[in-house]
Amino acid sequence: MIETDKSAGGSAPMEGTERLYQKLARRLFQDLAAGRYAIGDRLPAERELSVMHGVSRPAVREAMIALEVQGLIEVRIGSGAYVRALPGDQDRPGFTVTAFELMEARLLVEGEAAALAAVNIRDDELEELDRLVQQMSEENLLPGVSTEADRAFHLLIASATRNAVIHNQVEEMWRLRSTSPDCALLLEKARTANVQPVVAEHSVVRDALHARDPAAARAAMRAHLGSVIDHLLFAIEEDAIKDARRTIASTRARYARAATL
Repeated sequence: MIETDKSAGGSAPMEGTERLYQKLARRLFQDLAAGRYAIGDRLPAERELSVMHGVSRPAVREAMIALEVQGLIEVRIGSGAYVRALPGDQDRPGFTVTAFELMEARLLVEGEAAALAAVNIRDDELEELDRLVQQMSEENLLPGVSTEADRAFHLLIASATRNAVIHNQVEEMWRLRSTSPDCALLLEKARTANVQPVVAEHSVVRDALHARDPAAARAAMRAHLGSVIDHLLFAIEEDAIKDARRTIASTRARYARAATL
């Protein structure tokens, strides 16, 4: 057992500089390197790993994403995680920024950015926010998931702080969103689950900025980004839900066949 994890996915306790999902990923990496599993073997189910190592299921999912990014396992929807490759003698587990770490940072930085923007935002920028909210609504009706208006919305608020450091931080976090392998993999899962920018949440942020109310803008932005974390959790929960549905369907089919004998 690693240690008790009470995390909801993005704020796991830390020991030193390593988070719980990283400790679990290292443990599984060592199991693979030691030959405990062969190529093609199915790893224990998420629930089993959670109990075995004393960590939350979100921490297990983050560990699986880290191993999947490194090409060591393949996660098959409705089936589980299978060993795709074994580490060599010189290989070491590597970690990049995860989507939950990124969203945690965004919640902290962009909440305060919205509060500062409420004081400094110009009328023409407020008009542009209105246009971007409308664009988000239109993009959500199109096939696939677009984040063009979403990104522009958040960067405009960062610019409206009139603080170049804050703007650069927010811009860098959006860059990480697409360049970090862990983030990219989870966001791809979110797109597969049809998770889209929520227009109503952005509208609340916009309205608080129109009112030039720093406290309301901070609260609205934090609520929005907290909701995004929930949406990402939903995207990776979909694998478990689909697995359970397939199991139930298979059981029903067996019972149906048995009843005809």
